[in-house]
Amino acid sequence: MKARRILGIVLLLLISSVSFGDDDITWSSLDASQQEVLARFADEWDSLPPGRRERLLRGADHWAGMSSAQRKASRARFLRWQHLSDERRALIRERYDVYRSLSPAEQRRIRENFRRFNRMNRERRQEMRDRYRNMTPEQRQRARDRMRHRPRPATHD
Repeated sequence: MKARRILGIVLLLLISSVSFGDDDITWSSLDASQQEVLARFADEWDSLPPGRRERLLRGADHWAGMSSAQRKASRARFLRWQHLSDERRALIRERYDVYRSLSPAEQRRIRENFRRFNRMNRERRQEMRDRYRNMTPEQRQRARDRMRHRPRPATHD
């Protein structure tokens, strides 16, 4: 059980970039549930850099607030991440950095397109992947440009 918690925390640390701004987070200042989740770091906690302690604590708090289904999904994502090649991980990190540099509107557009793609049935998604893989670089760029400029569906908020 402890290993699963640690896996979840590590995954959260990979995607976490926000820090608390509090540089004095000592081991003794953590509550019992935080210490339980972060037990692996107990011996070295007070010597960790403040930013790392903040990210770990944020991950532990996030983990504590997750449902069992969310924790299970987080563990599965982390296991998939562990099995990726170093090159694939580097590419994902690079693309995430590019995504984070985009405007909020552009990030929203990408999320909407991703959701739309995931709502398609499996066969249609595979058909689109195959078609994209068979395009020339110029055709791919034109397709991206068309997606960027297509009208947004009306939302019902």
